[in-house]
Amino acid sequence: MNVEFINPFLSSMLNVMSTMAQMELTPEKPKLKNNEIAEGDISGLMGMISDQTKGSLSITYEGSLAIATMKKMVGEGPDEVNDEIIDLVGEITNMVTGGAKRMLSEKGFEFDMATPVVVSGKNHAIHHKADGPVVIIGLKSPHGKAYIEFCFD
Repeated sequence: MNVEFINPFLSSMLNVMSTMAQMELTPEKPKLKNNEIAEGDISGLMGMISDQTKGSLSITYEGSLAIATMKKMVGEGPDEVNDEIIDLVGEITNMVTGGAKRMLSEKGFEFDMATPVVVSGKNHAIHHKADGPVVIIGLKSPHGKAYIEFCFD
């Protein structure tokens, strides 16, 4: 997998969380993922296609971090995962992908994005839109973890 694709998504995720929720996430070492089971509780999945490649990105939140993110972004929020939290994860997935799309465009990579799909629940599956390897990066915070996954042909 091309690191030129990974860095803009990771950078965009860190930027969105920092500017929108005033949260600093600490990336862990990237690793290959060998199953479809999500590491967290709520996942936003975005398919992407270009002339050069096709693939997808998922952002998965542990419930505690998703709740804390909403409370930081809007000043209030529920104490458990609900439809508002699920919508928030979809919106963050959109913002992260949009930011990465802008950075990739500056490097000559153009791609179209689908509407994000959000899946939630313990041990839910993430079905990427490409047949390539899946790279996962954990993102730590005092409120819990998020995981960003990439899969490109």
